[in-house]
Amino acid sequence: MIIQPGASLRELQASLPLDPLENRILLCHATGLSRVQLITRAEQVLDEAQAARLQALVQRRLAGEPIAYIVGQREFFGLDFEVSEAVLIPRPDTELIVELAIERLPPQGRLLDMGTGSGAIAVAVAHTRPDAAVTALDLSDAALDVARRNAANNGARVRFLRSDWFDALGASETFELIASNPPYIAAGDEHLSQGDLRFEPAGALTDHADGLSALRAIVAGASAHLVPGGWLLMEHGYDQAASVRALLDAGGYTEVQSWRDLAGIERVSGGRTAA
Repeated sequence: MIIQPGASLRELQASLPLDPLENRILLCHATGLSRVQLITRAEQVLDEAQAARLQALVQRRLAGEPIAYIVGQREFFGLDFEVSEAVLIPRPDTELIVELAIERLPPQGRLLDMGTGSGAIAVAVAHTRPDAAVTALDLSDAALDVARRNAANNGARVRFLRSDWFDALGASETFELIASNPPYIAAGDEHLSQGDLRFEPAGALTDHADGLSALRAIVAGASAHLVPGGWLLMEHGYDQAASVRALLDAGGYTEVQSWRDLAGIERVSGGRTAA
């Protein structure tokens, strides 16, 4: 499809070769208009620069690039997050671990987000619970740069550390709650070559092993950094809940359980250290 200058917003919303929501998002991005303005200015026509921008955006989407990377942002937990190819795109499924963490974090509690990526979990918790002391770790400098900007843009107070899991923490540093959405897709899984995952950082998706190695490392190391009765919460794959519960049981955690996302899938598992 060739997008010509002079086409109206009304015509383009009906004729672009994407679904209606994606049409609106790309039209807003190309023109600088809000969704409301797309309606109130429906007869406005594109100039040459806008038509060229929209053409490029549509071609990128038709090539499979995720909308979030094209426009550089994604909404998560009611907040706007910057995203780039350096970080995973925050997904609604991950809002479950944020809700569970907020419910279990005591007043003035300390929370550790491991493998923070865009900062979605840490920033959402810190924004909702400004009383909390939130620390976020990641091994990627590029991801941490994105996460720091997201914290600043959302007015969230978060301490960021570059760390290979627990390495950058002091030996005696403890938290009331540790949360993580680690790489949990097994090497060779067909999903890695499908959809948005093709464009996302592989190191944030897969452990290049059986999908459980990062979860094992977190379970093994978390108890040394949790207060008595502290919670460990981990997001995992749709078919990993039983395996993760077994890791927690073997690690001596109590109240081990899994929680289902809106699709009814066991998406988060966790437990507590002995009180």
